[in-house]
Amino acid sequence: MLPVEDIIRLIFIGISQGCAYGLIALGFVLIYKATEVVNFAHGEFMMFGGFAVLTFSEGLGLGFWPGLLSACLAMGAAGYLIDSLIMRRIIGESQASVFILTVAFGFILRAAAGMIWGWNPLSLDTPFDGQVAIGDALVGVDRLAIITTTIVLCFALYLFFARSRVGIAMQASSQNQLAAYYMGIPVRRLTSFVWAIAAMIATIAGAVMAPVTQLETSVGFIGIKALAGSIVGGFGSIPGTLLGCMLIGVIEPFADYFFPSIKGVSAYIVMLLVLFVRPEGLVVQTFRKKA
Repeated sequence: MLPVEDIIRLIFIGISQGCAYGLIALGFVLIYKATEVVNFAHGEFMMFGGFAVLTFSEGLGLGFWPGLLSACLAMGAAGYLIDSLIMRRIIGESQASVFILTVAFGFILRAAAGMIWGWNPLSLDTPFDGQVAIGDALVGVDRLAIITTTIVLCFALYLFFARSRVGIAMQASSQNQLAAYYMGIPVRRLTSFVWAIAAMIATIAGAVMAPVTQLETSVGFIGIKALAGSIVGGFGSIPGTLLGCMLIGVIEPFADYFFPSIKGVSAYIVMLLVLFVRPEGLVVQTFRKKA
């Protein structure tokens, strides 16, 4: 029987991991809803964004918060250009072509990061130091920062898509691109903005996760677990994605503790079990995108 403080600590570790997966998975879902493209390089976007924060904050001496803002703007511009210059040109191609292209992006970004920043893990100096006592357990401030960031970003995205004209236009475009085009909505430009938003969210995820994972080229593989969480929750549904990521995140530390022989694969076991029982995921999307 685990002591209460260990249970509390594992729960907070699980919640923070689930939130981290959720931050990455938001980018998967936003891009998929806008373009029906699964960006398998999105984990590498997060990795590259974390290194970009390191460069701006410490390499250029801007400090963490200005460095984070600068890295978000740079990665957002990169995401916009990737869609407008590359992804837009393969519209209508087979899913296999899109899959190979996004996987190739991942390899290119990983190789570029290794050549620029090296292959050894690096640490990012963040303001998320120390521990907080919750009951009898000590929880790292870095874990609480991940949870807080996820809550704030989800609320900000909700306000953006529900209240702003651009966000409402993005929703209309994602549901029916042809109707949005005839209504005068710049569908292609908005799609590129979605890629930019996804890249900026990935950059924030890379920054807040850096104290936990460190910065290294292989950290992008966390994106695979985020994708598993999206599938568990119901791919294409933002609430479902967050639910699936939280489920995997909370189960993972307990599974690793009680069953160390399956450490690292419990997320995929959960995904297979959910798909076996409920192939469409935990939350079913209420509409289908129309061409």
